[in-house]
Amino acid sequence: MARLTKIVILAVSVGILAVLWRDTFDSEILSGAHVLLTGASKGIGEQMAYHYARFGSELVITARNKTLLKQVEEKCLRLGARKVHSISADMSDPKSGNQVVQFALEKLGSLNYLVLNHIGYDPFQMWDGNAEHTSWLMQVNFLSYVQLTSAALPSLIETKGSIIVVSSLCGKVAIPYAATYSASKSALEGFFTSLRHELAIQKREVSVTLCILGLIDTESAMEKMRARGLVTVSPHPAAEAALGIIRGGAIRAKEIYSPWWVEGIVRTRDWFTGLQDMIIHRYFQPKDGQ
Repeated sequence: MARLTKIVILAVSVGILAVLWRDTFDSEILSGAHVLLTGASKGIGEQMAYHYARFGSELVITARNKTLLKQVEEKCLRLGARKVHSISADMSDPKSGNQVVQFALEKLGSLNYLVLNHIGYDPFQMWDGNAEHTSWLMQVNFLSYVQLTSAALPSLIETKGSIIVVSSLCGKVAIPYAATYSASKSALEGFFTSLRHELAIQKREVSVTLCILGLIDTESAMEKMRARGLVTVSPHPAAEAALGIIRGGAIRAKEIYSPWWVEGIVRTRDWFTGLQDMIIHRYFQPKDGQ
C-alpha cells in the first residue's frame, strides 16, 4: 500500500508540474551570446554547435580531433554563427583547461556560456582493476571540468553567465560495465551541485545546469550497446538531446533530463532498490563469458 501511495503521489506531482510549467526559452537570448563548447567534434557536442550557430551565437569549440573540429567550424559558419573559432585540446592534460579558456577569452572577450560536454573513452566492460585508466578517466571526465570552470568562472561572474554540465543517468544510477564512468559522472553531480549552492550563498548570479542523459544515438554509445547485445532500449536522437541541453541552459534550469523518462527513473530510484537490482542484473548479463 505504501508503494502504491508513492506512485500515486508521483503521478499527481508530474501532472501538476506539467500544468504549471511553461517553456520560457527565447532563442533571441542566444543571438550574439559567447559560448565555449567542449567535445564539439562529434555526437551531442557537434549537434549543440550547430544549434548555437543557427541561433546566431559566437562560438569557441574544442575537441581533440583538429580535422573534425575544422569541419564543424565551417558548417557552423554556414548555419549562421556570428563567429566560430576552434582549438584542439586533450583534456587528459591538466593544463588544457586553462589554455582553452584563455583562447576563448582572447577570441570572444568574455563568456556567457561554458558548456562542458567532452568525455574520455571507456571500454564498457567489467572493471579489471586498472587503477591507471580510472585515474585517467577521472581527469578527463571530471577534473578537467573543474579546471575549465575555475578558469572561466571570473568571466561568467561578470556576465552573470551559465555553466552547462552534460552528465549521465549513470551518475545517478550506477550500472555494471561502467564503474569508472559512473564514478566520474557521480563526481560531477556532487561538485556542481555543491558549487551551485555556494554561488547562491555568495550572491553570484551564475547558473549551473546539470544535464542527465539516458541512451543517446551517438556512434560511440551505439557501438558499446551493440557489442553487449543491449539493443532493446530505443536511443534518443542526439540532435534533440542537444537542443534540450541548450534550452535548459538558456532558461537556467537546475537539471534537465533527456529523454523524458530518465527523470522518472531518477525520482523513483530509491523506492524499489531490490527490484531495481534484479532488473539491472538480468539486463546486463555477461556476454560470451565476459
